[in-house]
Amino acid sequence: MRRLIRFLTAIICLPLIYFGAALGGAAIPGERADLPAGTEYLIGLVHGPLHFDLMLPLSPELRARYGFATAAGVPVANPQAEWLLVGWGAAAFYTSTARLADMTLSPVMRGLIGDSAVLHLDVAGDVSRVPDIQYLTLSAAQYEALLARVDASFLRDQTGMPVALPPHLGPHDGFFAASGRFDLFHTCNVWIGEVLRAAGVPFGIWTPTPQAVELALRWHAL
Repeated sequence: MRRLIRFLTAIICLPLIYFGAALGGAAIPGERADLPAGTEYLIGLVHGPLHFDLMLPLSPELRARYGFATAAGVPVANPQAEWLLVGWGAAAFYTSTARLADMTLSPVMRGLIGDSAVLHLDVAGDVSRVPDIQYLTLSAAQYEALLARVDASFLRDQTGMPVALPPHLGPHDGFFAASGRFDLFHTCNVWIGEVLRAAGVPFGIWTPTPQAVELALRWHAL
């Protein structure tokens, strides 16, 4: 009986320890690139149910930079598209779960244990009335560093092009093979922190949960 109680106590305590450590990681500043701050570029962070996505302004330069995504079904050249959404995550879970209602146990467990990674691209139009978006301003140097860090997350073929993957979960999104592996300690929210710190944005050292990203934003960046 005592062993059972200890086991159940451990099961209950582990999530508390994990989320507590995530909040601690959000509060501790991580190492970041030494780049001058500025206000030349506005980017967004979109809060989804489980993770944050980057939201990048679709300038002519960015449309050209991500022209490869058109063949994968992402209409980056559409004039009604004003923002490019970029997210990194677990392959099995990310490519099979458009909504929380679609969540099944198998991809979740695979992601927790360890899974290959994918990048998800999508577009958005006018987001002025969309809630749960945090905005940051970057200098030109910071923005270019952020784009370079995102570029480095794509796995590429022998020609240097990102590798498109099926399927599509929405009318204008696409998936691409990504570098790194997803697990419980290296999540999509941790990737967001890595990208922001690479751009010189003050941010927490470890932010595996959306709550940790929110805290790191409020504590360090906003």
